[in-house]
Amino acid sequence: MRGIAQTSKIGIIAAALTLTGAAKSGLAQGCVAAHSAQPVISGLLSTERPGSSNFLHGLTVTTGFRTYSSFRHYVGTVYQLQRETAHNEVQNHADLYDLGLSYQITPRWSVIADIPAMTATRHTQGANPRNTFRSGGIGDVTVGAQAWVWRPPTESHGNIALSASLKLPTGINDAKGQKLLSNGTLQVQPFDESIQPGDGTWGFSLATQAYRELYFHTYGYFTGSWLFSPENTTGVLTYRSAKGEGVNSATDQYLWRGGVSRNIPRIRGLALSVGGRMEGIPVRDAFGKSDGFRRPGYVISFEPGVMYSWRRYEVNVSGPWALERNRKRSVTDIANGPTVHGDAAFSDYTVIASISHSF
Repeated sequence: MRGIAQTSKIGIIAAALTLTGAAKSGLAQGCVAAHSAQPVISGLLSTERPGSSNFLHGLTVTTGFRTYSSFRHYVGTVYQLQRETAHNEVQNHADLYDLGLSYQITPRWSVIADIPAMTATRHTQGANPRNTFRSGGIGDVTVGAQAWVWRPPTESHGNIALSASLKLPTGINDAKGQKLLSNGTLQVQPFDESIQPGDGTWGFSLATQAYRELYFHTYGYFTGSWLFSPENTTGVLTYRSAKGEGVNSATDQYLWRGGVSRNIPRIRGLALSVGGRMEGIPVRDAFGKSDGFRRPGYVISFEPGVMYSWRRYEVNVSGPWALERNRKRSVTDIANGPTVHGDAAFSDYTVIASISHSF
């Protein structure tokens, strides 16, 4: 009976933490970091949950999926209704795929890897249909390690995990297509950075995740991560006319999540979570320069989620709904004058799902 009770508590923790694993394939809901298939969160898979001896020293494979359509333009936090009225808004649709691998060496230590990919389309509403662009390919692979601060299971029914990963420059960042120019000629150009599968630069990420039992068999959870991109630019041309925006910037990215999770009584293996998340791209990177074209900003979302666990399988689904969207002024915006402020397109919501299997 003790083992069953422990499994029930573990399911709550799993719901909080594995939704992170499902969400790790990408960031903000729109042009802000939309291209990012990099897992800035090296997710604490629920099969690494404390006290679950069935999964020690084993391999866990997680397949993740994320989809969204961005079309609402913002300058700062101001919605650009005129774009919708004039039917000239830019519309992106992206499907992000993710293969996560985690091998638990000891109850505390695991090695992790992640292989992302993406397919996407981009077009301007009402524009020439020949200027509809389709892109796809592999993103930037990451490898790293993660560890619990305290050896699980803990008497306090809480723990903290830390992870670090190296981002490899495997991502396609210069996918090209023909663009119909205003003079009627066709020119081959790289796609907008929002539909490039990766940025093709070296980087590294640091992350932390924590959970703690609260009251009435409810658990609180928190996740924080930062993807560092020390390189200045990706070297990929943008063909933009604004000064300093001739190449794409290599950008940092961040993600913060927090909330509560609880098992559903009398339905074994089912748990619900509710929380908030903030994700985006900073105006300036933590290391190195921040030149080139970028769309800095953030999205704050309300994030409900559900998880179902059965034997060595777990299915996770969450749906972040945007509450606040902010396209901030970039370094080039600031350099080009006090009134210069680029825009970005965001989505209303995102659908995130994953399935994990432990061997």
